[in-house]
Amino acid sequence: MKKKHRFIIGFSSFLVLLSILETHAQDPTIRYGTGVPPAVRSINDRSLRYLANTQLEDGSWPGGQNGAGITGICVMAFMASGEDPDYGPYATHIRKALRNMIINQNPKTGYMTGYGHGSMYHHGFAMLALSEAYGAVNEELLWKGSDTPANRRRTIGEALELAVRCALTAQEKNPWGAWRYSPGSQDADTTVAGTVLMGILGARNAGIEVPNEAVDKALTFFQTCTMRGGGVSYQPMSSHGDGLTRTAIGTLVYAIGKRKDTPEYKSASEFIKRRMDQSVRSRYTFYNLYYMAQALFQSDFKAWQVWNQRIIEKLQGMQQEDGSFTSSYGSAYATGMAVLTLALNYRLLPIYER
Repeated sequence: MKKKHRFIIGFSSFLVLLSILETHAQDPTIRYGTGVPPAVRSINDRSLRYLANTQLEDGSWPGGQNGAGITGICVMAFMASGEDPDYGPYATHIRKALRNMIINQNPKTGYMTGYGHGSMYHHGFAMLALSEAYGAVNEELLWKGSDTPANRRRTIGEALELAVRCALTAQEKNPWGAWRYSPGSQDADTTVAGTVLMGILGARNAGIEVPNEAVDKALTFFQTCTMRGGGVSYQPMSSHGDGLTRTAIGTLVYAIGKRKDTPEYKSASEFIKRRMDQSVRSRYTFYNLYYMAQALFQSDFKAWQVWNQRIIEKLQGMQQEDGSFTSSYGSAYATGMAVLTLALNYRLLPIYER
């Protein structure tokens, strides 16, 4: 079920979002992201040039923790500001990256890893990227000019369906109804579960069949991990305490999963507003910024506006001369996540609609 108009109307991470409109009428400038700040355009343009210049011939990126998830993050970064994925200046880069993800997907299980560094983190981000590309990228152009054997080629839709099947099978085998590091994990945590759940919600928004009970089970897991003060723990009954990033993930999945009427959503969304100034001090800076941007945007637009302006200034100071950002997980990861943190200023991917 192709939906070319999805790309024109909107982007990601998060996808389900026509049904999460607020009760009051939404200003068109909020929905469509008109008047993008010049600083955001500058950061975005320099970042995309860096990603284009450093992409390897096989479609992946060097350094750090490479794999399907990192490649997927870069795909979404290229698409988040409205670049044409078929004929724009980065169309070739997008196609090469998508081909790389598909070629490295396990054709039997649907697991998306790559180069031995995979985990369900990679799988979740890869699903989300395929969801955003599905219906937006011309399948007839995807393999044009590629020497990949015919038996290793799949459409984006086929790859996405396989990936969703893998995630749902892993969930069925998991006692908690969620996910951790591998498809066979018997425990679960909220960081991996949030990443995979967002990928599943993205696939459902793109038209892939996802059982309601699968989403319900995952959200029940998050409710189990949401504490009285609103913080979300790493695992049920764990000693990791409440965490800002985990609570942002919880806020986001509750919003996208249509659970805004629950006490867990209300307490989690208040928790992140109280502590939003701590984002730049997070141990996992780019991971935190990525989820905080979306969680605040979904829960309190005015709070997001204040936070967003601070983060724009912060990222201006962090960007390197070549346009990259740095982290222990590699520059491609950090640069892609920085772009996606600011992507709400454009609001062109379905996941970024309110």
